Amino acid sequence: MLLAKTLRSSTFRLALIAIGTFGLIVSAIFAYVYWSTVAYVRSESDRAIMAEQANLREAFAHSGRDGLVALIGQRIADRSFAGHVYMLAGPDAAVLAGNLGQWPSGANEPGWTEFRARSLPSNPLVRGVTERLANGDRLLVGRDIGDLDGFMARITTAGIAVAALIVLLAAVASIGVTRRTVGRIESINATSRAIMLSGLDQRIPLHGSHDEWDRVAENLNLMLDRIQTLMGDVKQVSDNIAHDLRTPLTRMRGRLEKAYHAQRSGEADAALIGDTIADLDTVLAMFASLTRISEIETRARRGAFRTVNLVEIAGEVVELYDAAAERDTTRLDLAGDGEVLMTGDRDLLFDAIANLVDNAIKHGGAGGRVSVTCCNSEEGAVIAVADNGPGIPADQHDRVFKRFYRLEQSRYTPGNGLGLSLVAAVASLHGGRIELHDNAPGLRVRLCFPAAERKA
Repeated sequence: MLLAKTLRSSTFRLALIAIGTFGLIVSAIFAYVYWSTVAYVRSESDRAIMAEQANLREAFAHSGRDGLVALIGQRIADRSFAGHVYMLAGPDAAVLAGNLGQWPSGANEPGWTEFRARSLPSNPLVRGVTERLANGDRLLVGRDIGDLDGFMARITTAGIAVAALIVLLAAVASIGVTRRTVGRIESINATSRAIMLSGLDQRIPLHGSHDEWDRVAENLNLMLDRIQTLMGDVKQVSDNIAHDLRTPLTRMRGRLEKAYHAQRSGEADAALIGDTIADLDTVLAMFASLTRISEIETRARRGAFRTVNLVEIAGEVVELYDAAAERDTTRLDLAGDGEVLMTGDRDLLFDAIANLVDNAIKHGGAGGRVSVTCCNSEEGAVIAVADNGPGIPADQHDRVFKRFYRLEQSRYTPGNGLGLSLVAAVASLHGGRIELHDNAPGLRVRLCFPAAERKA
């Protein structure tokens, strides 16, 4: 099954194309080397033949036919000239000297020629040059090139064997690599099918090789973890929305049903309408908060960014909540630097700080203290809101930023669990971060933003 998929894979086809291209390149290189070697060896052989021809011509010029015949006889008798072929023939084609029995056919015209010397042992292939001397005689000087042909045949055989071996090794390597690639892809596909059938609990197995396939598998597993987390968050949000909507909707239905069966009364009907409107406002506010958080998270509000002073915004929030703090006998104050500049959306920053101050007043308890501090630091622009209430357990710090998440001690206080989610979204939109710290007692929330660039 895996072999069939390997042979059908695009990777294998690409490997075949690469092997074919590589084979053509190797063949071209081999052909170049072969013909270059042949040309070089033949040129060296031809140079030696021409040098010998010049020597014989010089002997003829000094000593005539007799001197040339004598020199040819010496050459034939000399072992160092073994493999050389000589022939001197008269105008009537009669053999005057040499080691050939007759003048070779096809060598009647002066110039280069190749022929089989059938009168010599082993019937060698001879390459030679012929010329006509001044007295009408014909002279042939050549060499046995059978060794050259054998040498070239061995080169050809070796080249073909090497090329075949290279192609074979390339084919085996390509099949092995393709098989491994297809195997890893099939592992990913199998996990994907299992996820579609059984859910997000499956993960792609790692081979421990730390190669690119393991890195792809790790990234896909991280993506699956993230998707699983998001799906869990969606389920939690859906459950919380259902839980938080059930109470006001149940109250509204109960009031309407009671009014439906009761006698009409102007004052009672007005009270019923007022309470129902209040519950509907609560539901609508919840959906408005969700819409606002989604709008912030999609970065749709960056068009209103400008340089703002956090101290001024925090001062307006403190002034707004001063009456609520006095009602709960809570001391609310603002401290820190006189100017803390940053680039952002003034309205969103106001809402974020207002949510933190509102939470601090509600959860800090009567007779407590809420302090708002703005300062410039190496981290940038920082605003902190601290209270001396019960605080948030350390193991709950990451969870409180989820939508509708509420601590057990906060279940019966007004709110819908969206405040810190909105604050976190605003911080992320401005490139900042939100931190929760123990205020011993109480909670200290820090918002850290990049400082605004100061003009020179």
